[in-house]
Amino acid sequence: MKLDMIGLSIDWLIEIIHIGIERIVIVDRDGIIVYIDEAYCEFIGTTFDDAIGRSVQEIIENTRMHIVAKTGEKEIENLQPINGSVMIANRYPIFIEGKLVGAFGTVIFPDPDNLRHFKNKMNNLLEELNFYKNKAVNELTSKYSFDDLIGNSDTFKAAKALGEKVAGSDSSVLITGESGTGKELFAHAIHHSSARSSFPFVAINCASIPEVLFESELFGYEDGAFTGAKKGGKEGLFTVANKGTVFLDEIGDMPLSMQSKLLRALQEKEVQPVGGQKTIPIDLRIIAATNRDLTKMVEEGTFRQDLFYRLNVINIEIPPLRKRKEDIEAISNNLLQKLERKFYRKGTNLSPEVVAKLENHKWPGNVRELENVLERAINVLDGTVIKSEHLPLYIRDQVDKSEIETPVIEASGSLILSNVQPLKETIAKAEKKAIIHALEVTSGDKLAAAKLLGIGKTSFYDKCKVYDIR
Repeated sequence: MKLDMIGLSIDWLIEIIHIGIERIVIVDRDGIIVYIDEAYCEFIGTTFDDAIGRSVQEIIENTRMHIVAKTGEKEIENLQPINGSVMIANRYPIFIEGKLVGAFGTVIFPDPDNLRHFKNKMNNLLEELNFYKNKAVNELTSKYSFDDLIGNSDTFKAAKALGEKVAGSDSSVLITGESGTGKELFAHAIHHSSARSSFPFVAINCASIPEVLFESELFGYEDGAFTGAKKGGKEGLFTVANKGTVFLDEIGDMPLSMQSKLLRALQEKEVQPVGGQKTIPIDLRIIAATNRDLTKMVEEGTFRQDLFYRLNVINIEIPPLRKRKEDIEAISNNLLQKLERKFYRKGTNLSPEVVAKLENHKWPGNVRELENVLERAINVLDGTVIKSEHLPLYIRDQVDKSEIETPVIEASGSLILSNVQPLKETIAKAEKKAIIHALEVTSGDKLAAAKLLGIGKTSFYDKCKVYDIR
């Protein structure tokens, strides 16, 4: 539609340009100014008559208008310093009947008030960006060193010494041990002591990622790779960790379909994002951990043998807490220091009776269970000394092995069974202890506790009434 048909004259268009907050310049194919609005001229210290017909490079500092007029490629939201201010510049090529004839450019915020508002907004955005940048950097660094690994038992010291010895290597490490033994702490410590410590440490829990998302999470994806894909694509965790360390926790839970892709990435030292055509080179050290028997899984065909050999170059086995009871007191004191900071306490310690009970417990949940027990105790603590009454019932009521008397054989050869209780009473005590333990494990959920014990709801409630368990 022609301008005269809608009643717009040149005067109207010029006035509309003046009203807008954007300042405008138009150049021809050779970068010569053919139009510039008066407010723009005033801002850069020139006049309309002086600017028209001259090269845009002579009139506007740091301009790229002449480049856009030559290339035909638009440039959006570029920062352009002019007269000591940072402007936001947009530059568009002008095509007439398919032929490149020049370029049209705008800059915004030349007004001092607007510029001040813009600078404040930019400063706020930069502060927010720095916050998230620092947060991301902190999350991608190792949080523990070998000094944080507490224990003087022979088995634990051997595992720790091996970790320190291989930290400087680039070989893959497989950390094995029961759940809660501190496998991730070892991985952090190895990375912290390695030559890669200044690069990212990325922990990936293989058990928590849905199988359908595994490849896109590890290797990333391109824009439009699948329905719901983030615009612009997403960088994979392996690319994020480049030059650093990837910790694959619960590697035994990795889907079989992903194991072959992981193996290929480790062998070729490259990844291919989902929906992408090009591969991305990666330089990583792999530390894996599992509480499962991978050797048995290989035999059963649920874990690839070639991947197992690739990961199991160096194996570090973390002993369970029940096999390093001499470390329990030292670990407990270390955990208490951490909990004191969390609960704003000071000077908390364990009574000798509590230490004995902790050392007597089997600790199926290992250090993680110990930390939970201590956190529970510090929550109900009135003073500074944790006593038996502050412990959960299943630990408080356990029988100390030293209290159980063994049969004594007299010189005559006769057997004396001292303090032997009737079988019925012994069974009753065992039942009561089992019910209390089940309730502790299920946080008081009686139906769940009955299910754990393999008895019916009615029978469970009856036994709780008999043993006065509330």
